[in-house]
Amino acid sequence: MTVHPFIEAEKQNGHNVKRACELLKVSRTASYARLADKPGPRAVRDAELTEQIIEVHERSRGTYGAPRVHAVLQREGEECGRRRVARLMRAVGLQGRHRRRRHLTTIPDPRTAFRPDLIVRGFQPDPAGLDARWCGDITYIPTGEGWLYLATVIDIASRRVVGWATADHLRTDLVADALRAACRQRCPIRPVIFQSDRGCQYISQQFAALVAEFGVQLSVGRTGQCWGNALAESFFATIKRELLDTVAWPSKVVARTAIFDFIEGWYNLHRLYSSLGYRSPAEYETALAA
Repeated sequence: MTVHPFIEAEKQNGHNVKRACELLKVSRTASYARLADKPGPRAVRDAELTEQIIEVHERSRGTYGAPRVHAVLQREGEECGRRRVARLMRAVGLQGRHRRRRHLTTIPDPRTAFRPDLIVRGFQPDPAGLDARWCGDITYIPTGEGWLYLATVIDIASRRVVGWATADHLRTDLVADALRAACRQRCPIRPVIFQSDRGCQYISQQFAALVAEFGVQLSVGRTGQCWGNALAESFFATIKRELLDTVAWPSKVVARTAIFDFIEGWYNLHRLYSSLGYRSPAEYETALAA
């Protein structure tokens, strides 16, 4: 067996290799491997984890940061710490998408009747509350053909987008179409509370007639407080960060197709939600049904 020159020199000079490694707080195995240009077990493990991290990040469409990547690795049976995942992601230049500031689309109408806030910022998941409390809002997408507006209806219990609609206008028909889609898809068997902001679309007489038709009870957040409809705001921050703000949209049709793919093909079925214990809305609802 050939002895490494460093080890031989240490022995010839009467130095204690073990004592030197203890003072430097490194193992003798690691020091010998380093001198022999061989990666140690930790470096090998880091390389294996990095490959898995890159795969998970690609599966998330490049959107997951360290917490969600770590959650996916745990679900797949990998034992590793979140800080280790964050370190390895930094080493290869991976990061999650960060939210940008959004502009307000709420246009209050001071002439409408007062409606109470029945949610009062109660947006935590309720295990027994599917189709009991919904919330909705409007956002906008710039395209090469002008503005495209998106209205959503979200189940507060599961975070699932249960209804949505797009249009090139901000009339009440937009939010009405989103609510119709939600009611037809979910067919709630009990009265649903629907939380919105004080935008004129949601507190109009046309929308009031529609919610009465479907047996929905309106709840309106306080003026000037974004957390009065925090879950709807959170979804729009997510879709903007992970989709809408990532590219320029040449047309409204292209943007709408991408929104459909994001909501129905990714967000509802696969995207992990931290408040659901790092499960997707579909997984959470399946667990409740079971």
